[in-house]
Amino acid sequence: MKIFTNGCFDILHKGHVEYLQSSKNLGNHLTIGLNSDESVRRLKGDTRPINNQEDRKYILESLTCVDKVIIFDEDTPYELIKRIKPDIITKGGDYVREDIVGYDLVRFTVVIPFIDGYSTTNIIRKVNDTT
Repeated sequence: MKIFTNGCFDILHKGHVEYLQSSKNLGNHLTIGLNSDESVRRLKGDTRPINNQEDRKYILESLTCVDKVIIFDEDTPYELIKRIKPDIITKGGDYVREDIVGYDLVRFTVVIPFIDGYSTTNIIRKVNDTT
């Protein structure tokens, strides 16, 4: 089964890695839709992303659980999902099925629980507080 997830993955942390491993465990091919730098700026503000899209793509592709990373520039990955036709979409624990972009295009939608204490926003706050 083909699995799809998407996100900014700006500063990769343990929560991201465990989420991606859990996603991959649902099938045999994990594709990540990675928000472009412009898309991240529109979603997160002018100070983001911290790491550029090529660096973020490289790091994600280095994980053994990730099979493919596709950068997209739109605000949502809906058109990308239509194009690659995954069987399963996964998202993190702060989503409900009906709010997940593309849930209407796939057989299964899986919400994977967050690991408490891991957040890119919190990492950025912590770094800013120590400088």
